[in-house]
This record gives sequence, structure tokens and C-alpha cells, in this order.
Amino acid sequence: MDNSSVVTLFTLSGLSGTTNYRHTLFALTLLCYCAICLVNLTIIVTIVVDKNLHEPMYIFLCNLCINGLYGTAGFYPKFLTDLLSTIHVISYAGCLLQGFVLHSSVTADLSILVVMAYDRYVAICRPLMYHSVMTTQRVCVFLFFAWLIPFYLVFLSSITTLRLRLCGSHIPKIYCINHLVGKLSCSASISHAIIPAFNYTFYVLHIVFIVWSYVYLLQKCKFSAENRSKFMQTCLPHLLCLITLLVSVFFDLLYMRFGSKKLPQDVNNFMSMEFLIIPPIINPLIYGFNLTQIKRG
Repeated sequence: MDNSSVVTLFTLSGLSGTTNYRHTLFALTLLCYCAICLVNLTIIVTIVVDKNLHEPMYIFLCNLCINGLYGTAGFYPKFLTDLLSTIHVISYAGCLLQGFVLHSSVTADLSILVVMAYDRYVAICRPLMYHSVMTTQRVCVFLFFAWLIPFYLVFLSSITTLRLRLCGSHIPKIYCINHLVGKLSCSASISHAIIPAFNYTFYVLHIVFIVWSYVYLLQKCKFSAENRSKFMQTCLPHLLCLITLLVSVFFDLLYMRFGSKKLPQDVNNFMSMEFLIIPPIINPLIYGFNLTQIKRG
């Protein structure tokens, strides 16, 4: 029998213990989402309006903020609706769509951060070649693949999840992701194991590249006061954004796979939401406070 005829709705049980303070949580969540939209839109509008900021680094930053809005849009509207409802369900298609948006947003973040790391590497280590390397056409190509590859890889993962025969509909979280849907499958699937493993490996290599580029940059900056100044103004915010993202995502991944059921539900929910709260707010604030041209804009 086709899975879609067996499972049409999933139950999300992450909010089962929040009845007494649901309205307070709704107000705080709405405030958080508004803050995310405000800080990201401020950076985006500043970069779009100020022609002095139409440079590769700021164009990449603009895309990072757009991705922050994209990823949070896949979570907060549904979560806010659930907070005002006594029934927390999501359709099969809605679950897969939410999983796609959340996964693709995180992976696109990493792809954009890799491109930003390469941009800083060229700017500091090959300054005379910067404008010939980071041309408008090449920047567009970098951004095209920074969005396309995550979407394509996550799409493949979603397709393998869609083909699974499910024997349950209970998801012990406040949102849907492919891993949790896969745990409901009646039997193990090789493709459902191989594709996520490839995706994880692919993005671990992204992190390795960023670490390598920073090791190289630090070596170059040791002997040049000008390079050190460039590093502090542009590379340090980028590094902080990367650390914020990785800590938030790894925290959620480690908890999801190895976490204890003895932890309170509120703690579980916060750990689940951490990568949807901290990076989208902190990333634009880091750049807003640290990049001189952004502050002047």
C-alpha cells in the first residue's frame, strides 16, 4: 500500500507540556521572530540601497540574511499557530516541506559562508588580483551554486524520505525533519542512509575548507598590520557567524541522536529551536556592529 494512503498527518508532541504558559511563550516567540525579521531586513535594505556596499563581501552577507529569513519562515509561522491551538498536527506534504526548508537553509548557510571565506582569502592573500578574480559574473556564479547545491542535495534526501513506507505518525518534536520521519519507516532503506551520509560528508568538507582558509589567513596576517586590520574587520565577524551556526546545529544534532529522554520538555524544545533563534539574530548583529561600512550605511 502507498504510504500517502496510510499516513496523511503527523502529530507533533513537543508542545504537550506547555499548556499553562502557552500565551506567554507565544508572545516571546512572536517578539523573537519580529526581531529576526527586523535585523535581517535592516542589513538587506542597507546593502541594497547603499551603492558603496555593492561589493562581493556585502552581496554574500545580503544572501546570508535572506537565507536567515527563508529558514525561519519555515518554522515560526507554523510554531506560532501551534501555540494557539490545542491540536498539533502537520500534513504529510507540510512535514516534508518544512523539513526541506530547514535542512536547505542550514546547508545554504554553510555554502554561503564557504564563499565568504574564499572571498576573504582572495582579498587578504591576493589583494592585487581581487577585482580580477571576484568579478560580478563570478560572484553570480558562486551565489547560484551556493543556493543550487544545497537545494538539490536536500531535495534528493526528501525524495528518499517520501518513498519510505511508514509505520507511525508521531514525531516527538516541535517541527518536522527528514531524520525523524525516517525513524518512522517500517524497514531500513539503503538510499535513506547513503544520501544523508553523503550530505554530511560534503558539508564537513565545507567546514574543513573554511578552517584551512583561516589557518592560511592567520599566517598571512602575522607580518602585516594592514592584513590584521582587514582580518579583524571582516574575517572575525565571519568566523563568529560560522561558530554560532556550527555550535547551534551540532548541539541539536547531538541531542537528536544521543539525547536523554529524562530532560524536561522545555529544555528539549530550546535545544531544538537554538539554530532557529541564535544564528538568525546574531549573524546580522555581528556584522552590523563590526563592519565599519555597514554601520556608516
